[in-house]
Amino acid sequence: MGDKFAASGLVSNGDDSLTSVQFNRLQLMLEAVLKNNHFYRGKLNNAGIKVAQDIQSIDDFRRLPFTIKSELSLDQINNPPYGTNLTFPLAHYIRIHQTSGTTGEPLKMLDTAESWDWWANCWASVFRAAGVTAEDRIFFAFSFGPFIGFWSAFAGAQKLGALAISGGGMSSRQRAKAIVDHRATVLVCTPTYALHLAEVAQEDGIDMANSSMRITIQAGEPGASLPAVKRRIEQAWGARCYDHAGSTEVGAWGFEREGTQGLQLNDDEFIFEVIDPETGTSVQDGELVVTNLGRIGMPVIRYRTGDRVKMQSIMGADGHMQRWLDGGVIGRIDDLLVVRGINVFPSAIENIVRKFPEVGEFAVDVYRKDELDEIEMRLEIKGPMLQEVAAAVAETIHNKLSLRVNAIPVAFGSLPLFNHKARRFTDHRKDDGLFSGAA
Repeated sequence: MGDKFAASGLVSNGDDSLTSVQFNRLQLMLEAVLKNNHFYRGKLNNAGIKVAQDIQSIDDFRRLPFTIKSELSLDQINNPPYGTNLTFPLAHYIRIHQTSGTTGEPLKMLDTAESWDWWANCWASVFRAAGVTAEDRIFFAFSFGPFIGFWSAFAGAQKLGALAISGGGMSSRQRAKAIVDHRATVLVCTPTYALHLAEVAQEDGIDMANSSMRITIQAGEPGASLPAVKRRIEQAWGARCYDHAGSTEVGAWGFEREGTQGLQLNDDEFIFEVIDPETGTSVQDGELVVTNLGRIGMPVIRYRTGDRVKMQSIMGADGHMQRWLDGGVIGRIDDLLVVRGINVFPSAIENIVRKFPEVGEFAVDVYRKDELDEIEMRLEIKGPMLQEVAAAVAETIHNKLSLRVNAIPVAFGSLPLFNHKARRFTDHRKDDGLFSGAA
């Protein structure tokens, strides 16, 4: 059966034995879901899928309907508080987390003991890929609120046997001091916060570049795959920066490994597809679709992540296909800015801004004035050369992206600070007035 999946290259990474394992796990999950999960039983039955054995080939797999976040959210609104995407009685669940809710009501996601252990194992793979061992001391610069953030990473560190140090309930200055006091060797946080925390430490006379830190792992934003952002983090911390990708709904699905290209896919625990967001057909450059295989209690099947990615693959020396996302998560499908006919993702703008060490936080606003699109960029700039640096940023963006921006220096600390997902881009042309930027 596995070779039927491998033939298409859509679901498998080309390794027939792995494909067989994926296929068997998918069928086991579908057996439980079709029996007990009201949400997915209805979706699958409507697609003509009555039993797990109905999925026998890649064509059958394509019959599984896509899942989108809005239908999960609507299900919870109509069936409070947790919706009907529950495969087991509520007493079986031990953890609850929720999405940030930046584009609507937060989506609540529950885990059983088994699926939480699966989460921890997925994050343990992230750590191992980055070279983290049981000898490390991992500092989590995270609030530990209801957002899943690095709760699962904390569990993964314990699974690895490393010392896990919580930074919850601390100010940035307290966290910087705690990193030094504990002689932490690994930092886990968002790319934005890694840069901010290094700046705070420098203000207090702490040189993080010469501390015991050797590895930083960034998640929550696509920034750590941007060369300029990665370089700034590595310079600020004197450590190797690794990217990671995952989500509350899906799990910890991607990681970066030393000596490899882009963001590696965890094919052992997920089935990946890349589709044209308009037609749903398989493509190399498009929207990432993920089916998780270890969260039977509250699964997502063919979940459209909204992440724009470019899939690459190469046959390894061991005869197995290796797959990765070139440039990590490029941005959100709906984040594409079209300004005067030019298409650009926010990540491309951030990659340019981060090449200027004088620039701290920044914000971008897009307006329509006199039927023309205008971009205004506010920049926190250190040093006396405020206008010169702002002009240099604007010129570089124009040269690289063919976009004209009005770059305005503002006081340091005047722009919002993002400990979690940064929201630096606001498109005032849209009816709702908000553009949910990926950077």
